[in-house]
Amino acid sequence: MKAYISLFLKGLGMGAANVIPGVSGGTIALITGIFERLINAIKSFNIKALKLLLKGDFKELIRRTDLYFLIAVLAGVAISILSLAHLLDFLFKNYPVYIWSFFFGLILASVYFVGRTIDKWNFPVITSFMIGTGIAIAISVLTPASENTGMLYLFICGIVAACSMILPGLSGSFVLILMGNYQLVMIDAVNTLNLKVLLPVVAGAGIGLLGFSYILSWVFERFRNQTIAILTGFILGSLGILWPWKNEIYRTGATGELILKSSGEKIVEGYHWFIPDAFNHEVILAIAFALVGIVIIWLLEKLAAKSNA
Repeated sequence: MKAYISLFLKGLGMGAANVIPGVSGGTIALITGIFERLINAIKSFNIKALKLLLKGDFKELIRRTDLYFLIAVLAGVAISILSLAHLLDFLFKNYPVYIWSFFFGLILASVYFVGRTIDKWNFPVITSFMIGTGIAIAISVLTPASENTGMLYLFICGIVAACSMILPGLSGSFVLILMGNYQLVMIDAVNTLNLKVLLPVVAGAGIGLLGFSYILSWVFERFRNQTIAILTGFILGSLGILWPWKNEIYRTGATGELILKSSGEKIVEGYHWFIPDAFNHEVILAIAFALVGIVIIWLLEKLAAKSNA
């Protein structure tokens, strides 16, 4: 029971990460030591598992799919997403600098702890790290698309976001921002349980997770160091998105007028980053929150090492 409670708590961390733009649930899975097990469990839902289900061999099905592990982790993910959507909406509106600082600390520490699991740094590994960093930086400066409520587009959003969610350093929520549907899916639809939006997204996410888990597992088994290096690069490259001091750039038309969503809200197109010009109480608190984020990752790493010992 203690092991499943630990897995549930790790799922809570993954769910929280997946709600936040710029933070990856895959990063939490990687630094808490469940990433490979999670990928292998997801990909085990195949034809063989279906045959076991049809035969009624539930004991072997549970063993083969590592079902109790998946239930514990995914329950934590689901509960975290549903409960944190309201809280994060409030915090980002009222305390953006402190929240971004906290997550900046989380991801900064993750670069070190994930990177140090690489057995040997050589030219292919360093190249992979640089490629991962470059891709993440390029993604962070892309211009977001407009909001789209079409069922097919929502289905595609689910596929792409799910693949991103399990990739350490590549945020599923940020990908949804780039696709124009973050506010619609992660805030509005989750808070109101709008099934018309959520069902196609969830269906796409399920297909995306299952298909992408095969690719990730194959690559991880054959090119472990290069894979971790490129994922570490993803994490490092995503730090710019999380920089606490930034002004939102809103989408405007050809004549400079603001383009609004159907709800009347402004559309965030990007950010203008800056360094604070005064060392005031806000900066001190922001640094403190970043340090709290670093300490939390350090504690998670210690707990993961202890549970794997």
